[in-house]
Amino acid sequence: MNPLRQEQFLDVLDRDEAERRFRAVLDLRPLGSEEVPLAEALGRVLARDVTAGVDVPAFDRANVDGFAVRAEDTFGASEEVPRRLRLNDEVLAPGVVPQRAVTAGTATPIATGGVVPRGADAVLMVEQTDTDDGILMVRRPVTPGANITFAGSDIGRGETVLRRGDYLTSRETGVLAALGRDRVEVVRRPRVAIISTGDELVPPGGCWRPGAVFDSNATVLADAVRELGGQPLPLGIVPDDAAALAETLRRALAAADLVLLSGGTSKGAGDLSYRVVAELGPPGILAHGVALKPGKPLCLAAVQQAGRVVPVVILPGFPTSAIFTFREFVAPVLRAWAGRRPETSDLLTARLPMRINSERGRTEYLLVSLVGTGPPGAPQAEWCAYPLGKGSGSVTAFARADGFVIIPRHREYLEAGEQVEVHLLGHGLRPADLVVIGSHCVGLDILLGRVQEVGFASKFLAVGSHGGLEAARRGECDLAGIHLLDPVTNVYNRPFVTPELELVPGYGRLQGIVFRRGDARFEGRSLDDVLARVRSDPGCVLVNRNRGSGTRVLLDRLLGDCRPAGYLAEVRSHQAVAAAVAQGRADWGVAISTVARDLDLGFLPLQEERYDFVVPKARWDRPAVRAFRAALEDAATRRQLARCGFVV
Repeated sequence: MNPLRQEQFLDVLDRDEAERRFRAVLDLRPLGSEEVPLAEALGRVLARDVTAGVDVPAFDRANVDGFAVRAEDTFGASEEVPRRLRLNDEVLAPGVVPQRAVTAGTATPIATGGVVPRGADAVLMVEQTDTDDGILMVRRPVTPGANITFAGSDIGRGETVLRRGDYLTSRETGVLAALGRDRVEVVRRPRVAIISTGDELVPPGGCWRPGAVFDSNATVLADAVRELGGQPLPLGIVPDDAAALAETLRRALAAADLVLLSGGTSKGAGDLSYRVVAELGPPGILAHGVALKPGKPLCLAAVQQAGRVVPVVILPGFPTSAIFTFREFVAPVLRAWAGRRPETSDLLTARLPMRINSERGRTEYLLVSLVGTGPPGAPQAEWCAYPLGKGSGSVTAFARADGFVIIPRHREYLEAGEQVEVHLLGHGLRPADLVVIGSHCVGLDILLGRVQEVGFASKFLAVGSHGGLEAARRGECDLAGIHLLDPVTNVYNRPFVTPELELVPGYGRLQGIVFRRGDARFEGRSLDDVLARVRSDPGCVLVNRNRGSGTRVLLDRLLGDCRPAGYLAEVRSHQAVAAAVAQGRADWGVAISTVARDLDLGFLPLQEERYDFVVPKARWDRPAVRAFRAALEDAATRRQLARCGFVV
């Protein structure tokens, strides 16, 4: 054959057919996992769910400098008529374990981050007080729970806080550090060998000569691989020599998950890359010539290597063509192998579903989670920005936020329904495939993990059963987890389903009173005995649930008009209830049996309840909703739920 003869592309494929042939021989699941130090985890993708082994915070924590008090001792205080409290003789700096309880008429000085002592249910800011010879002058009242972050209210032990497939930014590594993790299991980085070919190429920094070209493709491709979570293996420049190129390719195939070449893919006499690749063995060349501009000379191939298929992609030599074809054909493969997801824009407009109060005179950055309210199958019509209200000390609020809203310093509130601009946090964020709003449950964590395993990213916002039900009615979520007891029919959930909603049966769970083992007020006693005791003993402290939760409805029904000690202090999860009891801040509360078992607490059963899901009818056939319903019916998932103590 005449070496100067120009061959032609005889079988130019359209883009989709070339991609189909290429992907048909590849396994696009994330690669295997590896464990790395936390210091090296930034930018990696989780290979396994992360479940909290500790409570965060680990104790009831003061959020301001001031005084630990009983809120009721401050009621009625004013500048004109201050309340007087006796100061206890200990000062609670961070790390100091309280030795004295706060009793009626007393207060204990405490610093920001200090451990709140037993008996106190609020922290009074120092700016709202004066002291005089051991007496604290209270000039403003506080409500129960004010300026306190309760143990387990940010992260509860046993809670799934990060999921397999999550991309680790500084927010997620902060969560891992808060949990005490120094190592983390992540998806292995795809190894990508990069070979530049051509006698005309000179490496950057090399000696240029007439007719030479500095090799920019190797740098561009290596950095693109890094941006996608891969590990580039630069193998340098190979001249137009078939034997040298074949030897370099053999080394690349042995070391890499994917091989990239740039140049030598056209049909010219000096273009050797596609000829050498064609001789490496099956599956061989899958597409050579694609109907793209730029990028027509692209060559897609694959080679069997030690029981695995290694894709070999020969990109055009011109930089623009190389970058374009890399983005279209190689980047999706690397993103899939590395467990990455697509990126989103940086700024968008959203609607607030509720009124947000602020403090005039200070610019506020409000962390929000974005929920789409557009109709199924249509472009996103509207975004709803749900505030994440766990406070400035929260780790998970920042990790779970999609962005933030800036409230100007001259605004005291943002109205419900107001349109706001959301500044997205970082890159790589995208709308969740499945949005769940409502009551939290460990069983829901299991189900969302199953949904994520089949490729659907989920988002959960804990707003209680009532809040979830209303969000579903407004079309702001794909489904809501609820456990609401109708006092008229004594039936869970079904009486609350309105015509625009469908009920998806979930599972049963056992609610009961949790207490520390060995506590004679509870251990071995009947429910009637326990209720009589908590109603009459002011020293028997309750940890209550938030209003709007199904558990709060159950507890209020149990107590009737009685308001035992601790009733006004609310926490937002079963885990937080269990943490308060286990650590002695409270003596009892109502939670599900699963968290009682996890923290080795005593448990007095109250009743089995139904934890079900409601779905807006307009969202019933969304792919992620179908995947969730399939997970509920899956036998392996149901066995896992049963092992955790749920009734399926």
